[in-house]
Amino acid sequence: MKPLHALTVPALGMTLLCLPLGAGAQETDPDTGLVKAEGWETVRDNCVACHSANLVTQNSGSRNHWEKLIRWMQDTQGLWEFQAETEETILDYLAEYYGPKEGARRPALPRTLMPDNPYPTVADPG
Repeated sequence: MKPLHALTVPALGMTLLCLPLGAGAQETDPDTGLVKAEGWETVRDNCVACHSANLVTQNSGSRNHWEKLIRWMQDTQGLWEFQAETEETILDYLAEYYGPKEGARRPALPRTLMPDNPYPTVADPG
């Protein structure tokens, strides 16, 4: 049996790192980066019409989180109201493919667990 060359093992490791993750790997749209799955075109057509798809692909959250973002955009950014079926499709897709990530930043601490602010929050008029 021929011994492995010292450069073969690292090269093999780098090759494995570049391979898709098998059956769990998701195909993405080359233009937006969105996962190509049921509902992705609805998200593309409604969300990317106003902002970069990066705002979707770089974020994550529960269905409730995404719904709150939609409401915020409707209340403050001029986002139109969706038909119920369109909104359901968008929320289903976002919750499934851009849901909470394990190992992501932890949620904010409740105010009751935080220390008091040592800085004045109102300027002293004196």
